[in-house]
Amino acid sequence: MGKEWDIVEVLRHSRHDWLNRLQLIKGNLDLNRIDRAKAVIDEIVIEAQHETRLSNLHIPLFASLLLKSNWENPFFKLEYEVLLDSESIKVDDAVLTNWTKSFFTCLTQAIEAFQENHLSITIEPQVNGVRFFFDFSGIIKQKEMLEQFLADHEPSLDLAVKEFSESELALEVYMPVL
Repeated sequence: MGKEWDIVEVLRHSRHDWLNRLQLIKGNLDLNRIDRAKAVIDEIVIEAQHETRLSNLHIPLFASLLLKSNWENPFFKLEYEVLLDSESIKVDDAVLTNWTKSFFTCLTQAIEAFQENHLSITIEPQVNGVRFFFDFSGIIKQKEMLEQFLADHEPSLDLAVKEFSESELALEVYMPVL
C-alpha cells in the first residue's frame, strides 16, 4: 500500500472490474438464471451507492484508500458501507487515513495469507463525529501483533475492541469532528 496511482492505472483496474461484473451478468443470463443476474445488478447498484456516499463525505485520502484497497491488497477482501447520506464531515482525513493504512498493514502481517479473509468497514456519520466499525473474519495467526498495534493507537481516535479471537476482530473507532 502507498503506491501512487495515475489515472490510466485507475481506469484499467476499474475497467477490469466492470468487465468481470458484466461477464458474470451475461453468464447468468446465458444460463437462464435471471434472478441471479438481477441479484448481481442489485449488488452493483448498492456498491455504487456506497461509493457515492463515501465520496460525498469529503475525506478524499480515506476514500481513496478504501476504493483502491482491493487492487493493492490480495490478503483480505474489503467491503465498506456508509450508513447515511451525509454532506462533508470535518474530521482529520490524514490522521484517519494514516491510522487505517497502518491497521491494514498490521492486519496483513497478522493474518494467514490467501485464505478467506474479509474486512468490512461500516461508516456512520454523526453530529459530533464519525463512528467506524471494523469487522474482520478470517484466520489471525499473530494475535499479539494486532494487540500491540491496538494498544498503541492514535490518541485522537477513541478505539474500543468489541471482539477478538483467532478468527474474528471487531473494532469500533470514533473520530470527533475538528
